[in-house]
Amino acid sequence: QEQLVESGGGLVQPGGSLRLACAASGFRSNKYTIGWFRQTPGKEREGVACVNRRHGDTWYSDSVKGRFTISRDNVKNVVYLQLNSLNPEDSGVYYCGLDTYGLGDCLQWYEYDYWGQGTQVTVSS
Repeated sequence: QEQLVESGGGLVQPGGSLRLACAASGFRSNKYTIGWFRQTPGKEREGVACVNRRHGDTWYSDSVKGRFTISRDNVKNVVYLQLNSLNPEDSGVYYCGLDTYGLGDCLQWYEYDYWGQGTQVTVSS
Protein backbone atom coordinates (compact mmCIF):
# COMPACT_ATOMS: atom_id res chain seq x y z
CA GLN A 1 0.00 0.00 0.00
CA GLU A 2 1.36 3.39 -0.99
CA GLN A 3 1.74 5.57 2.06
CA LEU A 4 3.62 8.55 3.46
CA VAL A 5 4.06 8.90 7.21
CA GLU A 6 5.46 12.02 8.87
CA SER A 7 7.07 12.13 12.30
CA GLY A 8 9.27 14.37 14.42
CA GLY A 9 6.97 17.26 15.22
CA GLY A 10 6.58 18.72 18.68
CA LEU A 11 6.82 21.78 20.90
CA VAL A 12 10.04 23.79 20.68
CA GLN A 13 11.17 27.17 21.96
CA PRO A 14 11.99 30.03 19.59
CA GLY A 15 15.48 29.59 18.20
CA GLY A 16 15.29 25.82 18.59
CA SER A 17 15.49 22.99 16.07
CA LEU A 18 13.52 19.95 14.97
CA ARG A 19 14.02 17.24 12.39
CA LEU A 20 10.96 15.95 10.59
CA ALA A 21 10.91 12.64 8.74
CA CYS A 22 8.72 11.46 5.87
CA ALA A 23 8.80 7.67 5.52
CA ALA A 24 7.55 6.29 2.23
CA SER A 25 6.13 2.80 1.77
CA GLY A 26 4.84 1.23 -1.39
CA PHE A 27 7.12 3.32 -3.60
CA ARG A 28 10.72 4.40 -3.83
CA SER A 29 10.82 8.05 -2.71
CA ASN A 30 14.00 8.78 -4.70
CA LYS A 31 12.07 8.18 -7.94
CA TYR A 32 9.63 11.00 -7.20
CA THR A 33 9.63 14.65 -6.25
CA ILE A 34 8.97 15.01 -2.53
CA GLY A 35 7.86 18.22 -0.91
CA TRP A 36 7.29 19.52 2.60
CA PHE A 37 4.37 21.85 3.22
CA ARG A 38 2.86 23.50 6.25
CA GLN A 39 -0.63 24.67 7.01
CA THR A 40 -2.32 26.74 9.69
CA PRO A 41 -6.10 27.07 10.21
CA GLY A 42 -7.78 29.15 7.55
CA LYS A 43 -4.72 29.34 5.33
CA GLU A 44 -3.69 27.53 2.18
CA ARG A 45 -1.09 24.79 2.37
CA GLU A 46 2.30 26.48 1.89
CA GLY A 47 5.26 24.82 0.23
CA VAL A 48 8.45 25.21 2.27
CA ALA A 49 10.93 22.80 0.65
CA CYS A 50 11.09 20.16 -2.06
CA VAL A 51 13.60 17.82 -3.67
CA ASN A 52 13.36 17.05 -7.36
CA ARG A 53 13.16 13.45 -8.54
CA ARG A 54 15.46 13.82 -11.51
CA HIS A 55 18.65 15.31 -10.12
CA GLY A 56 17.91 15.76 -6.45
CA ASP A 57 17.81 19.54 -6.84
CA THR A 58 16.26 21.34 -3.90
CA TRP A 59 14.05 24.41 -3.60
CA TYR A 60 12.99 26.45 -0.59
CA SER A 61 10.45 29.15 0.07
CA ASP A 62 11.92 32.55 0.89
CA SER A 63 10.54 32.34 4.41
CA VAL A 64 12.66 29.28 5.30
CA LYS A 65 15.71 29.63 3.04
CA GLY A 66 18.90 29.36 5.06
CA ARG A 67 17.10 27.85 8.07
CA PHE A 68 15.49 24.63 6.75
CA THR A 69 17.23 21.81 4.88
CA ILE A 70 15.59 18.98 2.95
CA SER A 71 17.51 15.75 2.41
CA ARG A 72 16.98 12.15 1.33
CA ASP A 73 18.12 8.84 2.78
CA ASN A 74 17.65 6.52 -0.17
CA VAL A 75 18.58 3.43 1.83
CA LYS A 76 15.90 4.08 4.45
CA ASN A 77 13.46 5.54 1.88
CA VAL A 78 12.99 8.61 4.07
CA VAL A 79 13.03 12.33 3.29
CA TYR A 80 13.99 14.64 6.15
CA LEU A 81 13.35 18.30 6.85
CA GLN A 82 15.78 19.90 9.29
CA LEU A 83 14.24 23.00 10.88
CA ASN A 84 16.66 25.44 12.54
CA SER A 85 16.28 28.89 14.08
CA LEU A 86 12.57 28.33 14.51
CA ASN A 87 10.21 31.20 15.24
CA PRO A 88 6.50 31.22 16.15
CA GLU A 89 5.55 31.91 12.52
CA ASP A 90 6.91 28.44 11.65
CA SER A 91 4.18 26.78 13.71
CA GLY A 92 1.65 24.64 11.87
CA VAL A 93 0.91 21.14 10.67
CA TYR A 94 3.71 19.93 8.41
CA TYR A 95 2.85 17.55 5.60
CA CYS A 96 5.00 15.71 3.12
CA GLY A 97 3.72 15.08 -0.37
CA LEU A 98 4.74 13.02 -3.37
CA ASP A 99 4.53 14.35 -6.91
CA THR A 100 4.31 11.46 -9.35
CA TYR A 101 5.38 13.40 -12.44
CA GLY A 102 7.68 16.12 -11.06
CA LEU A 103 7.12 18.46 -13.98
CA GLY A 104 5.73 21.57 -12.36
CA ASP A 105 6.62 23.92 -9.52
CA CYS A 106 7.39 21.60 -6.65
CA LEU A 107 6.47 24.21 -4.05
CA GLN A 108 2.84 24.24 -5.21
CA TRP A 109 0.51 21.86 -3.33
CA TYR A 110 -1.66 21.13 -6.38
CA GLU A 111 1.24 19.34 -8.09
CA TYR A 112 1.11 16.52 -5.53
CA ASP A 113 -0.74 13.22 -5.71
CA TYR A 114 -0.10 11.66 -2.29
CA TRP A 115 -0.01 13.17 1.20
CA GLY A 116 0.86 12.03 4.67
CA GLN A 117 -1.32 12.67 7.72
CA GLY A 118 0.81 15.56 8.99
CA THR A 119 2.82 16.30 12.11
CA GLN A 120 2.28 19.31 14.38
CA VAL A 121 5.08 21.80 14.97
CA THR A 122 4.54 24.41 17.68
CA VAL A 123 7.13 27.09 18.34
CA SER A 124 6.42 28.86 21.59
CA SER A 125 8.12 29.99 24.76
